Amino acid sequence: MPAPPAAASPPPSLSVPAAAPVPPPLQGWRRVLLLCLAVISLGVAGVGVVVPGLPTTEFVLLAAWAAARSSPRLHGWIVRHRLFGPLLAHWQAGRLPRRAKWAATATMSLAATVAALTVPHPVGVALLVACMAGVLVWLWRRPEP
Repeated sequence: MPAPPAAASPPPSLSVPAAAPVPPPLQGWRRVLLLCLAVISLGVAGVGVVVPGLPTTEFVLLAAWAAARSSPRLHGWIVRHRLFGPLLAHWQAGRLPRRAKWAATATMSLAATVAALTVPHPVGVALLVACMAGVLVWLWRRPEP
């Protein structure tokens, strides 16, 4: 009888670096809260994949962080997921794909435009735009895979 096929693993360039140890999961009510945060963040990230303007990356990172501290099983699933896994691998390797950079730039530009047209406080809008500009400068200075 032939052996069952081996589980598909990500290419070596997308694997999670061994230098990122996962802390032991918390216990008690903190674990439950972090698990809820992980599941909710993962759900919002899933919606963000199809809804324009809703960020995905931030919620995947938050879900992975919370899952690593509450559920090793959920964390492993996120890391091996076909959509979210490569994103986490690139993030942990310190590299961001150009497509993600352009998506963040477009989303922040749209948010800045909407804020400038709808928020009646110019100082608040200026602070918001300055923060987004700082994040974009940092983002575009990150190496690409």
